[in-house]
Amino acid sequence: MQSYRYVYMKNRKTRLTALFIIFLTVVTGLLQAQTGEPWSAKDLMAPDALASLLNNPKAAKPVIYNVGPLANIKGALNIGSMSNKANLDKLSKSLAGIAKDRMVVIYCGCCPFRNCPNIRPAFNLLKERGFTNSRLLNLKQNLKVDWTDYGYPMD
Repeated sequence: MQSYRYVYMKNRKTRLTALFIIFLTVVTGLLQAQTGEPWSAKDLMAPDALASLLNNPKAAKPVIYNVGPLANIKGALNIGSMSNKANLDKLSKSLAGIAKDRMVVIYCGCCPFRNCPNIRPAFNLLKERGFTNSRLLNLKQNLKVDWTDYGYPMD
């Protein structure tokens, strides 16, 4: 009887763990659906994490695209505002030669995400093209407040 009880409890614990994981997955999906954004929390990259990569000479550097009207972060390719169709085409052509699993970081920094006209078209393009390691630089306010005021590297 004791062995049956042990197995039952072990299975119950496993079932509870599985249910908890399912619950977290559903909640994450609902939150993403509520915001209507094409990215999730895992797609966001903290500014200090990118600055760390850029300042570490041994770290593999991501491809960084500036999809807005502001200055360039160190090593970023300036594509320009996504409201201009030619710039979206420019980004599309630039992505053609990049491995789908390479880290690609996009940023705008003109304003908070909810107001930004540039990040959604660029991020959607990355997803449509099948990039599996795409990131959106999490500039909550703007490039100045969340990047340059911290002294992070600029071109």
